[in-house]
Amino acid sequence: MQTVIQKWGNSLGVRIPALYAREFDLKNGSAVEILEEEGRLVIVPKRDALEDLLSLVTEENRHASVETGSPAGREEW
Repeated sequence: MQTVIQKWGNSLGVRIPALYAREFDLKNGSAVEILEEEGRLVIVPKRDALEDLLSLVTEENRHASVETGSPAGREEW
């Protein structure tokens, strides 16, 4: 698929067609990485690793345990 480079302030921008935006779950404000590989520009959606997300959990922002009551069926707790 072909698209056009357009001026955006002092930079240049690439419009990502809706087909690809849906396929890669890209939204306005989604982070992407731009890489140079063998003379080509490659745009890669940035995905957070579980370890990175878990590193943001602290004692201050962790919620307390939630009690859900006694088992209702054959669950084992």
